[in-house]
Amino acid sequence: MISDTDRLAPAACLFRGFADPTRLAIVQLLAESDLRVVDLTARLGLAQSTVSQHLACLRDCGLVAVRPEGRASVYSVAEPDAVRGLLAAAEVLLASTGEAVALCATYGAPQAPAAR
Repeated sequence: MISDTDRLAPAACLFRGFADPTRLAIVQLLAESDLRVVDLTARLGLAQSTVSQHLACLRDCGLVAVRPEGRASVYSVAEPDAVRGLLAAAEVLLASTGEAVALCATYGAPQAPAAR
């Protein structure tokens, strides 16, 4: 018998793939158009090695695909309609929860110490 935890493990892995802000930004950009690493580094203002590491993670998870184009590699979202739907659903959920997610003590953005 498969437990609920075991059954949900792939979904947890999927959400961990989206959990990093850089990976999420890459996925959002690729949902708009196919891009090369050099394009992503310029848009994100990050080092090529950082972008490449995140792309490798996303590729290993099956979230992005890569194809050669001349001497460059062009990246795209592997399942564009599904990813766009997930991103849209996340926006709806975030809009309905307000700042609760950002204020979460466990997963929210770090809070600055209160002024005295």
